[in-house]
Amino acid sequence: MSEVFIDADACPVKKEVYKVAERHHVNVKVVANAPMSVPSVPWIELIVVSDGFDAADDWIVEHASPRDIVVSDDIPLASRCLQKGARVVSARGREFTEAAIGDALATREVLSQLREHGLVSGGPAPFGQKDRSRFLDRFDAILRAALRQG
Repeated sequence: MSEVFIDADACPVKKEVYKVAERHHVNVKVVANAPMSVPSVPWIELIVVSDGFDAADDWIVEHASPRDIVVSDDIPLASRCLQKGARVVSARGREFTEAAIGDALATREVLSQLREHGLVSGGPAPFGQKDRSRFLDRFDAILRAALRQG
């Protein structure tokens, strides 16, 4: 049975995950560094890990399997989960794949260095309704594919 893991501390699409997961009868693990409010239903579980560096990421990687889906914008976490065989989708609906993760990691490193040297400032565009809709479509498709495969 597939499960969904949410890298929850900064995730703007938790409600969307709950909605799709409920429709497909899939359990959700909400992994965070601090307590947060989650619906009180048996198929959603809040996992609070220490506030140590990458504690939530480490927990997700340790528990994710090839049948699972991870929701995260964290590219290094996505890479680690892909190595475990899990599927990974960002809050903006971008599916991370083995074929593209190397480019994503390299781009992240280049942008980090450019920011460090003051050549690039700012971050991603504000999260909007189009991002939310794109996520819903992509997440639903990825979850259906995982359930067919599993």
